[in-house]
Amino acid sequence: MSRPVLVLGGGPAGLSAAHALTAAGERVVLVDKADRLGGAPILSGYAKLVPSGEWARDAIGGMVRRVEDDTLIEIHRNARVSEFAGAPGAFLARLSDGTAIEAANAILCTGFTHFDSVNKPEWGFGTYPDVVTTTQVEQMLSSGSGIRCLSDGRAPERVAILLCVGSRDRQIGREWCSKICCTVSCNIAMEIREQLPQCNVYIYYMDIRTYGLYEDTYYWESQEKWKVKYIKARIAEVTSDGKRLIVKGEDTLVKRPITIPFDMVVHAIGMDPNVDNLGIAATFGVALEKHGHIKKAPSYTAMGGTTRPGVFTAGAATGPETIDDSIAQGQAAAAAALALARAPARRAAE
Repeated sequence: MSRPVLVLGGGPAGLSAAHALTAAGERVVLVDKADRLGGAPILSGYAKLVPSGEWARDAIGGMVRRVEDDTLIEIHRNARVSEFAGAPGAFLARLSDGTAIEAANAILCTGFTHFDSVNKPEWGFGTYPDVVTTTQVEQMLSSGSGIRCLSDGRAPERVAILLCVGSRDRQIGREWCSKICCTVSCNIAMEIREQLPQCNVYIYYMDIRTYGLYEDTYYWESQEKWKVKYIKARIAEVTSDGKRLIVKGEDTLVKRPITIPFDMVVHAIGMDPNVDNLGIAATFGVALEKHGHIKKAPSYTAMGGTTRPGVFTAGAATGPETIDDSIAQGQAAAAAALALARAPARRAAE
């Protein structure tokens, strides 16, 4: 194809799509709003990834370096697409800095936004410093600072992880399962127990969704090897007695109230649609599904497609997704974009 493919977003899906395209000999223009590539795993300081166990800085960092070293990829950081017009094979994009880009087609790999636990105030985030999120715990682990209470720096003796914060909660408009939180929470619980063997870790859950092969490696291993305790419960609130955090709710298995003290409470935060999706949808002329994620075309006939011909999508832009599946979808979207761009030449040769 004579024109490059525009890839919007430099997270796992975008990095994968860009590499797949250049592996086929095509040029790519990669645009990302951040000053660094890597998406959430790098920008949010993730620790060990599920299911590989590799550090995010090594695994995703390696993908970043591969793209940055590729001479077929033109990278624009700190940039957004402000205009996008034309038709498949002949799109014209304009960036926020005024740069004009001619593109054969586009792949939207714009990811997600972490749920803001301030929207769940009854569970203590923003009120008590030792109520933190899984992302904050990941940062503690990846930075090497260790698991510490933010209030005074002590190592916690009791940690509670609350699942489904910002997921499966109609009261706050989050009706979807975020797909990976259960497994990530199991993983974090094991990492806490490995680092602090004397620390007791409890996971409060509605139900556990460590689907597929994750069930054995994370759910059962966390209990049998690392002695993580699971409590099926409905949490009412997180308060403090002045010394410790207090988790109040109902044990839904035995139908009785529970009030348990902890040193640290961790919110397993969900995946919201990208906060920029309304603007992205308007610029690229694509539809959003009812929750605000980018709407996909029927997968059985148009893998990676959107509601606009020539504009493809991959990864968590379309809904909660794992890193591994986002990488696979990036490759699939690249293949679909190549097939569309090369179709005229193929038909002419027949």
